[in-house]
Amino acid sequence: MSGDFTESPDPIALFGEWLREAEGSEPNDPNAMALATVDGDGLPDVRMVLMKGFDERGFTFFTNYGSAKGREILANPKAAAVFHWKSLRRQVRLRGPVSEVSAAEADEYFASRSRGSRIGAWASQQSRPLESRFALEKAAAKYAAKFAIGEIPRPDYWSGFRIAPVEIEFWKDGAFRLHDRVRFTRDGGSWTRARLYP
Repeated sequence: MSGDFTESPDPIALFGEWLREAEGSEPNDPNAMALATVDGDGLPDVRMVLMKGFDERGFTFFTNYGSAKGREILANPKAAAVFHWKSLRRQVRLRGPVSEVSAAEADEYFASRSRGSRIGAWASQQSRPLESRFALEKAAAKYAAKFAIGEIPRPDYWSGFRIAPVEIEFWKDGAFRLHDRVRFTRDGGSWTRARLYP
């Protein structure tokens, strides 16, 4: 990447540049992010998910709304996430309120998934207790037979969320732990930038 990233005025454009570089260097899933939510007791919960899109509105991922993350976000629509690209020795952190994507967006993404993944969305009662591997395979076979012909519709309980960040922080490794850190904070429709001590 050319230039000094610490002078960039636009965190969304900067994220796009870093992601493109990660797509050329990371061995697996450069769009993977650790997603943090909180449960009803305020206890943090974190897991890896795949970010499926980003723009000025925010960062989008999809899930079963009955999953732990789905239930937690619907009850407390705020989240934080971090991308870590070990090959580049960089990370990006963000946090903010979360909203549901439109039905049209969810339908479009669901239709783009492989047939097996769409069957899996029907078969999995995500995060719920599972009596055996066989029970999951049986459910998958049931829905594969049900949707043997034609399109597979999106389940009502499967959709997407969008994190609209109020903060985005970029971190780049530096020699002797003199790392570069820049935090962008949303102020209305614009961003303010501040360098941070590592």
